Amino acid sequence: MAKHSHWDNIKHKKKINDKKKGAIIAKMGKLITVAVQVAGGNPDENPRLRLAMDKARSAGVTAEVVDRAIKKAAGEGKNGKAMVEITYEGYAPGGVAMVVQALTDNRTRTAPEIKKLFEKAGGSIGIPGCVAWQFKPKAVFLVGAAAQTGKANARLDEEQVMNALIEAGIEPDDLVQEEDQVSVAAEASRFDAVSKALIAAGFTIASADRILVPENRVPVAAGEPATVVEGLVDSLEEHDDVQEIYHNGEMP
Repeated sequence: MAKHSHWDNIKHKKKINDKKKGAIIAKMGKLITVAVQVAGGNPDENPRLRLAMDKARSAGVTAEVVDRAIKKAAGEGKNGKAMVEITYEGYAPGGVAMVVQALTDNRTRTAPEIKKLFEKAGGSIGIPGCVAWQFKPKAVFLVGAAAQTGKANARLDEEQVMNALIEAGIEPDDLVQEEDQVSVAAEASRFDAVSKALIAAGFTIASADRILVPENRVPVAAGEPATVVEGLVDSLEEHDDVQEIYHNGEMP
């Protein structure tokens, strides 16, 4: 099985360990809370909640914790503090465009904290839209062979996936072979359609997500320039309200 998708280098994710597991669970809880507040706690009727659940499980959160978070979110949506989504845009040193997606119940607290992290690294926060135009939303999937093949190491190729999607009336933007799996990218608006087509064709979906893909890359020199950008990413990842970080830096 391929350990990393073609798209893993686009989005920075925390790695699970004993020290950080609690922070990951808290972040996934926020993601689930917003999904429930938007469209209810039934994943069969809420594609956004299904995505949040998939992300949580991919991050190592158990099904029991996910179910508990959904039940808690259903209550918080009525009586607790509502979580809101905020996107921060800015530049890291060297002109690297960066988009930071956060979930918070107190934007007056979160905004200055994110701004301070940028400034401490020598970067700056900009106005909404200042860098978003440099990224394109994508729905991305890592697809494995159908479970009913009975072969633990059954290899899947791009043509099989392409044919299944075309039969469903979907033309993907990109397919990349990942050892015995295939990475699929499509328009973000087609997320649910692609997911249903893959499942209907009998493939296994190892991971599914909506991400931002940079249209162009900015080279980052080795040494201090790269260290500074990586340091900013690390500090943002450690912030409790930050969910996703995207940038267009081409790291050495």
